[in-house]
Amino acid sequence: MERNKMNEVNNGTLYLVPTPIGNLSDITQRAIDILANVDIIAAEDTRHTKLLLNHFNIHKCIIAYHEHNKHVAGEYLIEQLRIGKSIAQCSDAGMPVISDPGYDLVKKALTENISIIPLPGANAALTALIASGLDSRQFVFIGFLPKTNTKKKKILKDISNLSMTLIFYEAPHRLKETLDILLSELGNRYAVLARELTKKFETFERNTLNELRKKLDEESARGEYVILVEGFKDTEIKKEEVEKDWKKVALSLVESEPLKDVSRKIAVEFNLSRREVYQYLISKKND
Repeated sequence: MERNKMNEVNNGTLYLVPTPIGNLSDITQRAIDILANVDIIAAEDTRHTKLLLNHFNIHKCIIAYHEHNKHVAGEYLIEQLRIGKSIAQCSDAGMPVISDPGYDLVKKALTENISIIPLPGANAALTALIASGLDSRQFVFIGFLPKTNTKKKKILKDISNLSMTLIFYEAPHRLKETLDILLSELGNRYAVLARELTKKFETFERNTLNELRKKLDEESARGEYVILVEGFKDTEIKKEEVEKDWKKVALSLVESEPLKDVSRKIAVEFNLSRREVYQYLISKKND
């Protein structure tokens, strides 16, 4: 069979190559051909990528390119492209450049008028979205939220009134904290947790943010997560109004009832996290 010319590798070209997000059978033949024929592969984690390459009997020069070395490694890769080397850039799983330092490499390549060829392939956010049951006609991909609560709250405040489905990525050890702040800033919206996508234990959990968070107190989080949250609805009460109401009621009740009892009542009545209410009352008590 004659080899497809689109699968041939060009000198001095940067190829953006998606890799499977779990199931190795999801890789495309074109991706295999490109990986097998480029001069250099730039990988987020060389150990992880070597496992993939070994599976397809591909043996190539692999260079580490990740968040912590992207400036130095990026300059080296650009220099190799300048002298005519072909490079495939890939992340650990899914589409490169999306929530990935490949963005910086693409920018550098464009300033040098280097040819860039993207390949289609697996993506966790879209895979989760199409099976979520949430509106897929319009959506906003946020990816990983910033590390500090101040920055998280700013982003969530900026998008809180958007009617589109919101998509986030999160690691298992930060999932509880992230659900807490989503609940606090967006309210008790319907949401979907997707994990282990395309793998044997692929799971979708659909419920309100409050119920999804409570379930995590009973079982540990495992695997990388995609969090999908429904968009703002015109029928919703604005967050500022709800916050003002529950705080007023809570402060009134706590004058005559135990703090824990008030936290439980307010959490149920206003669809809030009991922890959030409790912490607010504690802060007021200490003022």
